[in-house]
Amino acid sequence: MNILAPSILSADFWKLGEQIEEVQRAGAQYLHIDVMDGNFVPSVSYGSPVIRSLRKSTDFFFDVHLMVNHPETYIERMARCGADSINFHYEAAEDADSVIAQIRQTGKRVGITIKPETPVAVLEPYLDKVDMVLIMTVEPGKGGQKLIAGCLDKVTELRKMLDAKGLQVDIQVDGGITDDNVAMAIKAGANVIVAGSAVFLGDITENVTNLLKNM
Repeated sequence: MNILAPSILSADFWKLGEQIEEVQRAGAQYLHIDVMDGNFVPSVSYGSPVIRSLRKSTDFFFDVHLMVNHPETYIERMARCGADSINFHYEAAEDADSVIAQIRQTGKRVGITIKPETPVAVLEPYLDKVDMVLIMTVEPGKGGQKLIAGCLDKVTELRKMLDAKGLQVDIQVDGGITDDNVAMAIKAGANVIVAGSAVFLGDITENVTNLLKNM
């Protein structure tokens, strides 16, 4: 099943609750929530108080993406405040197996992410331990970038690895996704699509409808 996960990094925070309700009514299945610490990536975003507040008002699936150093220090907080899936960066973890186990112990779905320059091969030891792999298609930490087309080759490579192992693991892509290239991402092997600007800039319902139509 193909899943659209609008990223609230591009939402209007003055109207955040209203916009979240709109993307859900329009048919999006996940809500992508980027947690940034200002160290692993230059930007700082929202943390557990915002997520906890949103959790009180919606039953949306919260897809939490940790763009932070020392992800192990965030997992319990993210689980308590309402995350349904917790996704950490391979590059930020000293011991990825330990982080995976820690997330699994909270009962949440487990994701692992790699940046554009990180080869897919580093993920091989973890593929049978996670529920989702996120291939960043832009440099993490800033919205509005253009998709790095070569990253879709990594999606195809990863899909072949998963198929060879007989693993049912979601592949998510995040960065620069638009109406014009979302079909390319699906064809490459992704099934979970993160979109920020392409959802929240302009008519949200129309944007979600068009993205879902092209997926």
